[in-house]
Amino acid sequence: MTDTYAPRELKFRTLAKQLRQEIANEVWEPGAKLPTEKEFSVRRGLSLTTVRRALEELSGEGLIIRRQGSGSYVSAELPKRATATRTVGVLVPTTAQYYGSVLAGVEDVLSQASARLVLASSRYSAAEEERDIASLLSSGVDGLILVPDLLFCSDPREKIDRLFNLPVPVVMLERRDFETRVSDRSEYVRTEHEGGAYDAVAHLHALGHERIALVCRNPNPTGVWVQRGFEHAIADMSLPKLPIATAPMNQWSLEMATVVLGDLRKEGATAALVFGDREAAWFQAAARRANLSIPGDLAMVSYDDEGAEFAEIPLTAVSPPKRRLGRLAAEILLHRLKPGGLKPRHQISLRPPIVIRDSCGAMAATTQ
Repeated sequence: MTDTYAPRELKFRTLAKQLRQEIANEVWEPGAKLPTEKEFSVRRGLSLTTVRRALEELSGEGLIIRRQGSGSYVSAELPKRATATRTVGVLVPTTAQYYGSVLAGVEDVLSQASARLVLASSRYSAAEEERDIASLLSSGVDGLILVPDLLFCSDPREKIDRLFNLPVPVVMLERRDFETRVSDRSEYVRTEHEGGAYDAVAHLHALGHERIALVCRNPNPTGVWVQRGFEHAIADMSLPKLPIATAPMNQWSLEMATVVLGDLRKEGATAALVFGDREAAWFQAAARRANLSIPGDLAMVSYDDEGAEFAEIPLTAVSPPKRRLGRLAAEILLHRLKPGGLKPRHQISLRPPIVIRDSCGAMAATTQ
């Protein structure tokens, strides 16, 4: 199978990148004499022209000094740019809202490490995702933090295996295989969305609700896990199974929320977990149109916590630790890029907390 993501990088640039990193890691200390062009050619299996062009590039950056008749030496005082030892490519579906907070966490860590970030956004397009990954690789990144599409691709496992066979280390962010398998050697940091949904149901159940509904943005990478967690909670707590209302994000509207709310009320629902915040705001508006009170007639927990506090009735919300996710992904990738030593693979799931506000009735119960 042809590797969609593998660009052909010029050999001298590859060598220059390797030497740049070796200088940053002090394999070649400041002031040290480098091997001759011929020695580099033999050791690395490259032509003299390739070696010469790589050394000329490093000389132009001030990393080495070339002395005619003497050879090449690592600069005694390296320029500041040499301290930016890593370039990390980051691919997200969008830079807005949810992933804006995640990216802030990535930037926190990379800036502290003097690493450079190269950002790409696939805009939820599989074709753009492939082009972006190839472009990031051809730009010479040292590692990748990726939020790939696994829901709409034909074979998620094959895609994950292909991503982790790229020529640079990869950390997946907010993604993992939808099925658990011991053979999975991918490295990821994600929110345990199924655990967050489970805890939301448990919270509503603890408030006395038996007939709890799910309104879910789905098909959606997060929605898959939210629905799984919800169904596990309903089964574990022996609660009645109500119809689950699902639709893609771009199909939800106030009118649709009004119809779904009516259907849930006919089922006797007294509480609902709603993914995400915008859909929850529509349900509030639909409840107001139907002269229902929140949380009196319908207790609500939203999923995402992107502006949930600004709803007309502030929404209790499952709150994924977005910035923390970004920080962890960057820390893991930088650790992977350090030379030498055996390193464990990180497969980290963070269970999100629930932020209690007015929409579920818990705050009113604690003040009585």
